[in-house]
Amino acid sequence: MATDYVGRPGMRDSMAWVHACWPRVFAVALSGGLIAGFGQRPIDFWPFTLMGLALGAGLIASAPTWKRAALSGWALGTGYFGLTFSWVVNPFLVEPEVYGWMAPFGVFFLAAGMALYWGIAGAVVHALSPGRWLWLALAAAFALAEILRGWLFTGFPWGGPGMIWIDLPVAQYARLVGVYGLNAVTFALGFGVWQAIIGLRGRLVWVACVLVLALGGLILERPALAPREAIVRLVQPNAPQKLKWDPEWVQTFFDRSKALSASEGSPDLVIWPETTIPALQGQAPWLEAEAAASAAPAPLIAGIQRRNGASYFNTLVLYDGDENPVWLYDKHHLVPFGEFVPFGNVLAKVGIHGLAQREGMGFSSGVGAEVLPLPRELGNILPLICYEMIFPRDIRSAPVRPDWIVQSTNDAWFGTFSGPQQHLVQARFRAIEFGLPVARAANTGVSAVIDATGAVIASLGLDEAGVVDAPIPTAFPATLYARLADWPLIVVALGLLAFLGVRRRRIAIDPPTVPR
Repeated sequence: MATDYVGRPGMRDSMAWVHACWPRVFAVALSGGLIAGFGQRPIDFWPFTLMGLALGAGLIASAPTWKRAALSGWALGTGYFGLTFSWVVNPFLVEPEVYGWMAPFGVFFLAAGMALYWGIAGAVVHALSPGRWLWLALAAAFALAEILRGWLFTGFPWGGPGMIWIDLPVAQYARLVGVYGLNAVTFALGFGVWQAIIGLRGRLVWVACVLVLALGGLILERPALAPREAIVRLVQPNAPQKLKWDPEWVQTFFDRSKALSASEGSPDLVIWPETTIPALQGQAPWLEAEAAASAAPAPLIAGIQRRNGASYFNTLVLYDGDENPVWLYDKHHLVPFGEFVPFGNVLAKVGIHGLAQREGMGFSSGVGAEVLPLPRELGNILPLICYEMIFPRDIRSAPVRPDWIVQSTNDAWFGTFSGPQQHLVQARFRAIEFGLPVARAANTGVSAVIDATGAVIASLGLDEAGVVDAPIPTAFPATLYARLADWPLIVVALGLLAFLGVRRRRIAIDPPTVPR
């Protein structure tokens, strides 16, 4: 049974033609997803996201079966994530003669896998047959799908539709509901476009929602607090991934990092990107001493790798004048297949060896989120390495609230189109969600200091070598989202779907009479 609210006769005929064969459904929904992807950085055509989602709503609303609705949602997601994740080709092109052939398959299978959540959401909405509640049902189901995408199988919450609002006042809603809540808002607006197309009442509701949303965003905007007097220096050595570990270039990039650390100025803290020191921690102490001396008298946070027995760790280390670490932080949220093989440790327990981290297959996880002190009254920081920035839960899991966040990353893996820009957007949203400033040192850019409103107050662009010197911003008090997390959204979305399920059952048992 198709969803019972699909529009005017001409529109119904058009949708019936599309649904007459599944390749048409796939092609149209895929196109809608591609259109929706144009709202993501660096393209930033955010109205396209709403238009693409509207097309997806029309296909799901007119689907004759749940399978066709699932196909519509899955193809919509495949197109959307395919464009949003286009940067995934770049790691395969570091050694194109070996891995280049895998690039298109990597993008497709990642996009198609992430799109399965949207396919399930489409099937759920079709089963509920929500009628006039279509746009809200779609928003609730797809918002829950995005939460699951961010949690299951270690999660990958990159590129959610809510990210399109980063430079608009609407982004400030993240203080209340986080990016997952903004995903729900974006789905509601995008799917609501379809409702507006097919009826006057829908148009009035959609316009009213847009006005209320825009007004609320303006009300939520607030100025940043006065920064600390302390100056942080972010070092960006600009080491291309193809050359970063080349024996002929390693010393060049290390020397460049030291020279940038020691450049003119008097910073109170220097931060280097991920894996900038080209040796295992403790195995070349003279390199660590040189790194620390280049920043002195300021302390230095630097990326390095370390070994403990048979296990390897991706680590940040704090030096204060010599090679002896003040503290170490080991990355705990690792990239599946990039930094470890999923279930490798479990398989080793049943006799399938060679995949476990402790046997040298990738990195091992650290103990978890840690809040660590800085010398000279620079406050307490939450250190994050690269990928960990995309997970709000990794910030929330910190044992205490930090004064600010330090991200050390190597975005050279992401190329220059979309990946680094989208990663910066993630950092800006973490600042808004938790009211915490962020200082991010990125190997090839974008290095930036971000205040607690999500505004970039100083930065250095892609493929540039240099430093960013800026005062450390001041944190806001803990936000509503920091205190309540995603539970209000989960409860509301599940409650709405439960209501529609009960409504659907009542209609099935006692259908309304049709007057003769």
